[in-house]
Parts: sequence; structure tokens; C-alpha cells
Amino acid sequence: MQYRTLGKTGIQVSPFALGAMMLGTDGRIGNGDEQDSIRIVHRALDAGINLIDTADRYSQGGSETLVGKAIKDRRDDVVLATKFNGPMGDDPNRRGNSRRWIMRAVEDSLRRLQTDHIDLYQAHRPDDTVDLEETLSALTDLVRSGKVRAIGSSDFPASMQVEAQWTSERRGLERFRTEQPTYSILNRGIEREVLPVAQRYGMGALVWSPLAGGMLTGRFRKGQDSDLARATMFRHNQDERRIDAVEQVVVLSEETGIPMTHLAMAFAIAHPGVTSALIGPRSMEQLDDLLAGADVSLTDDVLDRIDAIVPPGTDVGRLDQQYNPPAILDSALRRRSPADRAAA
Repeated sequence: MQYRTLGKTGIQVSPFALGAMMLGTDGRIGNGDEQDSIRIVHRALDAGINLIDTADRYSQGGSETLVGKAIKDRRDDVVLATKFNGPMGDDPNRRGNSRRWIMRAVEDSLRRLQTDHIDLYQAHRPDDTVDLEETLSALTDLVRSGKVRAIGSSDFPASMQVEAQWTSERRGLERFRTEQPTYSILNRGIEREVLPVAQRYGMGALVWSPLAGGMLTGRFRKGQDSDLARATMFRHNQDERRIDAVEQVVVLSEETGIPMTHLAMAFAIAHPGVTSALIGPRSMEQLDDLLAGADVSLTDDVLDRIDAIVPPGTDVGRLDQQYNPPAILDSALRRRSPADRAAA
């Protein structure tokens, strides 16, 4: 496997990274078999994947615990990434990007992961209730203490990335070295600003959901009437345009002889701004299928045909898990008050 440098950190990582969200779960949405999940981690490492990404909120620590057990005897072979921000219980202070929570969250993650350091510690989502300087200051202290090697963000808009870089420069703080946005044939919006900004500041990009929440596996087709298909399309808020685009990708896959999953993964890592794409297998079968396409490279002709299906820099629908800023979620931030309207 050909390795790539993670931004300007000097850390070498594989273009495929193992996302552990579906491992160490309760079995309803992922793999609830601990030993099978550990075998999946070991199989990925044996195949040359050296970057493992998880988060504290995945199964409320279950994923981190599983990863810790799986890599206990192979820690030096792994570039270990995890994330903080999501709620870890009902206490309103056990979440977010505050110094108070970061300092507690990292200790909890280190304990579950059975390690004394995290290679990449990431803010899972923006937190508009916390000043960026506070978050960066806390993360800087973790780097200087040796508990964290590098810091990153996930789903931060380009404007916030720029603000974070400026804040770090002005205050002498550690810089975000990576960004983790969603990216796939169906979701190319980050090509407009997020990836160019990351490249400008020497950041690595670890993209999630390159299979578009399962839509690019070839398992879900237009007009398909099954409980699994309906549940998947509802969960990911699929509209007709998104499903139509998938059908066109199916045709491209058939005409080129490149399986859908291999086509989707090869597209995700073809962009020069992308360092690694996260795979999230639930089973050994899924992992082996993805690994079989690790060496697939797309020609300009195939990439041109993908551009014709979903133009560069555009999204066809979106994933429910994607970050929505307050201005989208809170209508009051988009509408003048009645008094303001009357005065106008």
C-alpha cells in the first residue's frame, strides 16, 4: 500500500483508513461480536491500513474500548485517531468543545483505548457556544503534555477553518492539522472551499462516508421495494435526484467493469487534497471487498464521466449526519423580528 503524508505532520498514513464506528457496538447498527470486530481490525492492519479512526460517542465509548483491545499489542503500528464533542450522557457539560470537557474527555478516551497518547485528536463538530481560542488552547496543552500528537477538526466549514488558523497564529497555539469532512461521488460540495482551504494551510483531509451512507454499494436501486432499501433511503433523506445519480453510477460501473464500491473509493482518494478515505465495514466480507479495490485507479475518462453525473463542487442531497450551522437550524437567525420589519 502506498502511504501518504498527513498534512504537514510528517506522519505517514494509508489512503484507506479504518473507521471504527460500526465496531464494538450493541449489534443493532453495527457489529456486536467483539471477537469478530477485533479480527476485522487485525485484518485491516495486516493489509497495510495503519490509520484507525473512532470517537468517544460511538456506542458511548464502546468503539474506543473495542479498538483499545484490538491494538493493545500493536499500538506502535497504528496511527490512532479519535474525536470529542458528542454527548456522553445527560449532563450538559459532558459534551462540546469547552476546555472543561476536553480535559475530561481525553482522559476517558485514553483509558478506553488503553494507551498513553492519541496520534490525532479531533473536534467532532463545531461548537458555537465556545470560543475557538478556548478549544485550541486546551488542545495545545494536550499536545505539549504529550497526551496528543496532533489535532484536527471534523465538519468545520471553510470560514471556521480560516478563523482557527488565524487564531492559532496570533495566539501561538497548535494548529488544526487535519479536517474530516464528508466526500463522495454524490457529495462533492467540499471541492469548492473546504478542500482548497485545507490545501492552502497544509492540512490533511480524512473524508468520511465515501460510499454515501451505503448508496454507492450497488445494493439500493431505484424502484427497489424492500424494508432495508426503504429504511436506508429514509435514514439518509434520499431524494429522486440522488437516486437518479446512483443509477447513472451503476451504469458507469457496469460499462467500466469496476465494482461500485471500488469506483466510489477510488474517486474519493483521487482528489489531490484528500489524504485518506474512511471505510466503515460491519463485517469481514465488507472489508475484504473494499480491500480488493485498494489499487484501483480511475482514468481521466472515467473521472470526466463522474463529473457529468455530479458536477464538481456540488451535492446531490445530503447525509443526515452532516453539520448544520445555527443559521440553518434556527429560523430566528434568518428572519428579522416583527419590530425590525415594521421599522423598515
